[in-house]
Amino acid sequence: MDKNVAFADLGMDSDTQPSRTNSDTTGTANIDGTVVQLAPTHSDASLDHFVKKDGLVFAGTHLIIDLVGASRLDDLAHVEETLREAVEVSGATLLHIHLHHFTPNGGVSGVAVLAESHISIHTWPERGYAALDVFMCGDAEPHKAIAVLRRAFRPDSIQLNDLKRGLTV
Repeated sequence: MDKNVAFADLGMDSDTQPSRTNSDTTGTANIDGTVVQLAPTHSDASLDHFVKKDGLVFAGTHLIIDLVGASRLDDLAHVEETLREAVEVSGATLLHIHLHHFTPNGGVSGVAVLAESHISIHTWPERGYAALDVFMCGDAEPHKAIAVLRRAFRPDSIQLNDLKRGLTV
């Protein structure tokens, strides 16, 4: 598919990336080389669910989590139960879970779609490895998901990257 068509389908023009299609935005926009301050169009700018923490304002916390030496990574029901528990303890709102079980190695890939963003998982049980993204905005507490993952998959080690998304918005 032509990237311009794909961008247009998403409401974006590839010549002016990134674009904003939501009128309820704040921040700045670059229009013909001129930086323009955007004001909120609703009465409460906090409705965007940006996080205010430690003197910073950002879209949300994105945890990149690698589980090494982990177990039960091929157990589809266990993976789903673990994602549901991680969502619950983080105080997030589950909208939908979609998981796929691969053969012959039994790996699982999928996503828990949240009102606050998502948790995705990709497992390689033959290597004892899982890659997860936990991205949440608003009042959700994504770090609480780590204890759930540790208990459920018993990894030898966890590698964590903690990113603040949208700091420059």
